[in-house]
Amino acid sequence: MPRTLHWFRNDLRTRDNPALYAAAQRAREQNSELIACFLMSPEQWRSHDMADIKLDFMLRNLKALQVELSGLNIPLFILDASRFDEAPAKLLSFMRQHQCGALTFNEEFGVNERRRDKAVKATLNEEGLEALKFRDQSILPAGSIRTGQGTPYAVFTPYKRAWFSQCPEHIELWPAPEKQPLPTHSNRDDIPESVTGFDKVSSDAYAAGEDAALQKLDEFLEQKVDRYHERRDFPAIDGVSQLSPYLALGVLSGRQCFHAAQQHRHASQNAGEGVDTWINELIWRDFYIHILYDFPRISMTKAFKEETENLQWRHSEKDFLAWCEGKTGIPIVDAAMRQLNQTGWMHNRLRMICAMFLSKNLLLDWRLGERYFMRKLIDGHLAANNGGWQWSASTGVDAAPYFRMFNPVAQSERFDPNGDFIRHYVPELSELSTKHIHQPPTDARSRLGYPAPIVDLKASRERALQAFRELKDSASPAHSA
Repeated sequence: MPRTLHWFRNDLRTRDNPALYAAAQRAREQNSELIACFLMSPEQWRSHDMADIKLDFMLRNLKALQVELSGLNIPLFILDASRFDEAPAKLLSFMRQHQCGALTFNEEFGVNERRRDKAVKATLNEEGLEALKFRDQSILPAGSIRTGQGTPYAVFTPYKRAWFSQCPEHIELWPAPEKQPLPTHSNRDDIPESVTGFDKVSSDAYAAGEDAALQKLDEFLEQKVDRYHERRDFPAIDGVSQLSPYLALGVLSGRQCFHAAQQHRHASQNAGEGVDTWINELIWRDFYIHILYDFPRISMTKAFKEETENLQWRHSEKDFLAWCEGKTGIPIVDAAMRQLNQTGWMHNRLRMICAMFLSKNLLLDWRLGERYFMRKLIDGHLAANNGGWQWSASTGVDAAPYFRMFNPVAQSERFDPNGDFIRHYVPELSELSTKHIHQPPTDARSRLGYPAPIVDLKASRERALQAFRELKDSASPAHSA
């Protein structure tokens, strides 16, 4: 009987992998073999702004996956398709070579990914081969949450109510495939240490592999989740899950997270607001994935609120560079940007602060910041990154009202009250008192070599408000008449 081929993409795990499980069942029912592949597409990844550190983490997780699959006697082959448009021919050739009758894969929702998958399916079907796709990216399937009118939700709170009304009491997870007999083609390809076009940037903070991801999930639920609601907004405290890099590559699934959170809630006497708050964050992640599914234009650098495409953004390479380098003269912004540049990760509260500072105080196009984050983040995820940036810039789904702007100094005083986070990442300010570290006096800046603020917070707030008012006025019926 012909073999079945599973195509790994953003699902680098053996457990709770619907397409892999279906492939294994198919192979078993047909008394045939299951083999797997992964396509290296560096040119496409670079055009999608994949970070060097994320690429390295992906390669390390591929190695761990290959070992896991080897224990199941499933060989993992590495194919080269530098751009997505090379995928159909590469997969067809491989399937012919290895006598495969069907391909399974888990769906992805970016526009380029959809076009690639459609072309792959058409190419294989023309040759009489099957291409079977499965929903995997979110806890509840994308496209399954609809209003009474059958339209997608664009506001989170009613979406969340509908999400809970449709969510089963117990989420079922797909088991890993059973161990196969030794395959005929047991040879497997080496995972490269690096990829042309990407710098070698690694992080010791995240061990690779789904076992490491599941262990990190268990530790979070055992040690942190019950105080998550109290501690999650304070960047100097280790109070968040740090699971996002695994979720971004599918080393861990949202379903696994939600399932484990449900189990913790039932088993722990202390479970309450903390686990509920974390589940709320998982639903936000689902929400942004569902938005990407229903509104594919957001993966083409388009604003969700189409009228905001006419917003008059400023152009200042100097201000943008200062923001990128963490040299804005606003300590909490600079500390956050330096955390990103040094570690490939940024605390979520700080992501909002930095995004609002760029898009509101500096009035620079949010797309500049969205791209910079993707080029630096180990957990870069199109739906979540775009959703967060557009929320902050007031251009997106369920966005902050345009008049809502974080004051970064007030945010700093509230969420880094002792200045510990600032002192760590902006060490030139470490000698300042708690009173002065959030907004250093002019003489201290000069003495310590720390820049003056590149923008006046009050005046820049008014400038942003005016830009949004003008946009609103230009869109009004009276003005167009």
